[in-house]
Amino acid sequence: MAMKYQKGTVYPRGRKVKMWYGKYTVYLRNEEGKEVGKRRNIPLCPKAGTPKWKAEQKLHAIILNETGVPAKITPGISDDSATFRWFVEERYIPMRQGSWSPAYRKINTYEIKHYLVGHFGRVPLTQLGTFEIQVWLNNLATKYSQSVVRHCYSNIRSITHMAKKLNFLTNDPAEDVTMPQTKPVAKPQMTQKQILALIGGIQDLHDLCLMYVGIFCGPRASEVMGLQWKSWTGATLVPHGTAFEGQFYPGRFKTRSSRAPIGVPEQVRPIIQAWQRACADPSPEALMFPTFGRGERTGQAVPRWGKNFLRWRVRPIAQKLEIPDHLVTFQVMRRTLGTDLQEHGTLKDAQGALRHASIRTTGDVYMQTIESSVLGAMNSRTKQILEGKDHPVTTRTKIAPRKELVPKARRLASGVTRQLDQVGPSFERRVV
Repeated sequence: MAMKYQKGTVYPRGRKVKMWYGKYTVYLRNEEGKEVGKRRNIPLCPKAGTPKWKAEQKLHAIILNETGVPAKITPGISDDSATFRWFVEERYIPMRQGSWSPAYRKINTYEIKHYLVGHFGRVPLTQLGTFEIQVWLNNLATKYSQSVVRHCYSNIRSITHMAKKLNFLTNDPAEDVTMPQTKPVAKPQMTQKQILALIGGIQDLHDLCLMYVGIFCGPRASEVMGLQWKSWTGATLVPHGTAFEGQFYPGRFKTRSSRAPIGVPEQVRPIIQAWQRACADPSPEALMFPTFGRGERTGQAVPRWGKNFLRWRVRPIAQKLEIPDHLVTFQVMRRTLGTDLQEHGTLKDAQGALRHASIRTTGDVYMQTIESSVLGAMNSRTKQILEGKDHPVTTRTKIAPRKELVPKARRLASGVTRQLDQVGPSFERRVV
């Protein structure tokens, strides 16, 4: 039996309560083996609150399910009820979000719904024009930063391009839209004095180790919260996954270059070694900076939320030191590292330390090495900052056995002043 494409017919019927009905043909073979067509009329959905194009989609799904042949859909949608909001929520996001990371999915979905759908939501796709989009972008540029406008510019172009590819539009209205000029973006950095004051005010070994890694190694927040003890090689930290909002995602990274090892300056290594001896679980698969789980994960070691860690454990100390909250972020630490490294090495060294440069695909992450020039630049920058510290980290004092460090593990070995937990209990204090 030959395949017969059909789209069926949708029509309203009923007096008191109107319904959308669908009409299509089913082809069967009679007893003589002759092909015959049988017309079917079926109710689809109430007419109230349901546009015709939505009823047509339901009919197309029924045709595909019963005949096994997809409905033949004419290019474009003549019904103006196919709005921008519907296309974004029912087509664009479901098709694209599979390739988005959890962090990007949360941020990008919010921006699309807040800025794009909030403005164009009720506009039919067929009435969306280049002029309206450009004026909207120009108005955004007077109120918001470059990053927000850039994201809106990219998203609107991506949405209209997909609408054209799916035959919802005959032309792409955002194809000729240009990126407007925006307000300059402030890119704050921490000073040497602020860095020394902050790490000098932290009296918890876990928190101090995490901040040393964040300030002097420059990982992203998702990377540092996903570090495991098998990541620590003695000179580098090799990421094996990322963490976002308390969930660990093994093998998932922002870019290919994010798989590269993170260089650890020589002055930071004693802090990591001391924390490894002091932590409750230094096994290879254990997280380096865990917290305790809640609800279904009670009693488990789970990744920290980067924002919560800074908000509750670091910023109270920073506020006492009169360090603004907007400087106490992993992004600022990363930016400060990149800027300072330009004075201690080449721009290539800074890109290598931050893993922004493109690197060749590697088969085995464990075999990768950090260039000596990159570590040299990081060592020079770390040494310069720590020269102003009253009690530099040394390894002259003998470190006590591990059993003596637990549960009072939150003190610095290696000649550093005794560290006490002043900002609340942490994971290892609870499991002991």
